[in-house]
Amino acid sequence: MRNLVTAVVATLFSTPAMADLEVAFLEGAPKDSFVLTNSGTCDLDAAAITLDLSTSASGVIFDVTGNGAGTEVFQPFEIVSGEGYVVDRPTVRDGDRLVTLRLKSLPRGETVAFTVDVDDTRGSRAITVTDSELSGATASIKTPAWTASKTFEETAKLRVPLPTCS
Repeated sequence: MRNLVTAVVATLFSTPAMADLEVAFLEGAPKDSFVLTNSGTCDLDAAAITLDLSTSASGVIFDVTGNGAGTEVFQPFEIVSGEGYVVDRPTVRDGDRLVTLRLKSLPRGETVAFTVDVDDTRGSRAITVTDSELSGATASIKTPAWTASKTFEETAKLRVPLPTCS
């Protein structure tokens, strides 16, 4: 009986550690936000996180200047949280549909967030992007050892499951 109890306890406490990444888009006025959070139980080492809007249901773009592809209000790309985890600030041009953040690391529970204006190029409300308009866009994480990605579905939030860590 004692061996059985020991085996059950060992099984309960031997679940693999995960380093999942949550990505959330928050519609705002005048700035929209993307929030990237390490929601796992271990740290994420150096990685490149790419948000690809090119396959979004509504043709979503980054609107960073007043005289480009976007509609009405524009906002430049700005890191507002976790800048210390970012290797360098990416260049985002007006009308871009892709941004890659190169991270030094992202400890568990920590967040990197940025603001930017995001516009819909196919819908009737170009300056307002709602949940399903991001449907089809992807978030990808690449390290020297592995790559993982997830597609936005009906909500503007997703969780990218990453390989286990020790």
